[in-house]
Amino acid sequence: MSLRIVVCVKYVPDATGDRHFAEDLTLDRDDVDGLLSELDEYAVEQALQIADEADDAEITVLTVGPEDAKDALRKALSMGADKAVHVEDDDLHGTDALGTSLVLARAVEKTGYDLVICGMASTDGTMGVLPAILAERLGVPQVTLLSEVSVEDGTVKGRRDGDTATEHLEAALPAVVSVTDQSGEARYPSFKGIMAAKKKPVTSWDLSDLDIEAEEVGLEGAWTKVDGAEERPARTAGTIVKDEGEGGKQLAAFLAERKFV
Repeated sequence: MSLRIVVCVKYVPDATGDRHFAEDLTLDRDDVDGLLSELDEYAVEQALQIADEADDAEITVLTVGPEDAKDALRKALSMGADKAVHVEDDDLHGTDALGTSLVLARAVEKTGYDLVICGMASTDGTMGVLPAILAERLGVPQVTLLSEVSVEDGTVKGRRDGDTATEHLEAALPAVVSVTDQSGEARYPSFKGIMAAKKKPVTSWDLSDLDIEAEEVGLEGAWTKVDGAEERPARTAGTIVKDEGEGGKQLAAFLAERKFV
């Protein structure tokens, strides 16, 4: 029986772009380019490595996002994934992590899965909670923040490296795992892979396909919200201390005034 791997990926604003909030205090995506979250590339890479070791495996990449999120899916497909699912609906605008986990859980169940792989966090929200919430919604074990992962005989195994210890973990499939940026460098899509990705199937679903009501997601259904935001003040010129014999004292006084020493 084929090992069914689903990789959850996110289309995020380019961190080098000029990002700002819209009037409803959601991120204004119209003025900044987007791309596949770099941390999710590691999840795609680990899925490909697991599939290479399996007798038979199929990798589906899944995303929730606007029309342009298909670009993230195409990147994952060009890396080597087999097919993609895109959940797009205007009512998803403003959905928080809890709402996103609901959509992903329904989509994962509809797709069919043995193993779900996520990145350790998104590069925009950086909350890192979604894999755990997703596992709870699916009712399966979670093995998160892995720097090494493998699948053998119906069991997923991994290594989690902490500041003071290393843990070796395992769970019976089906399960949800997340991998860190220490799990292995993600491969670059080859020209052949980029051309092949254009022919791979991308299925589109909306909320009705997943039996989700608009009130459960979006800004209206969000459990968290942004109360206010303001632009970071422009950087001011620094203080220059000229050393004419008293430089050390002036520097110490400057640091003490700001309670750094």
